[in-house]
Amino acid sequence: QVQLVESGGGLVQAGGSLKLSCAASGRTFSIYAMGWFRQAPGKEREFVANIRWNGGSTVYADSVKGRFTISRDNAKTTVYLQMNSLRPEDTAVYYCAGNRGYNVYRGYDYWGQGTQVTVSS
Repeated sequence: QVQLVESGGGLVQAGGSLKLSCAASGRTFSIYAMGWFRQAPGKEREFVANIRWNGGSTVYADSVKGRFTISRDNAKTTVYLQMNSLRPEDTAVYYCAGNRGYNVYRGYDYWGQGTQVTVSS
């Protein structure tokens, strides 16, 4: 099993920045890639970004491209989401997820508990 714990959420004004962290523990060697998702009130959960453990290649949703950056540490136990130029529409609960498979957008096996990000206008 893999455990994922997010941190770093909070309240920020529009145009500001936040950095989310996701600490992974357990059988992390089974993970092929990590992703960030978000879910706003009354909306479905949506993909935000993905990074491969090995190689570090990344994929972003169009809505965050150029503003958000996903990265991981060299020990491959923590994944980050640097969020710049935040907008009120970025307000959501952000979830970290681990995927043993190759699909970037779905089929994730492990999920964190989520961290709230609120962007005020």
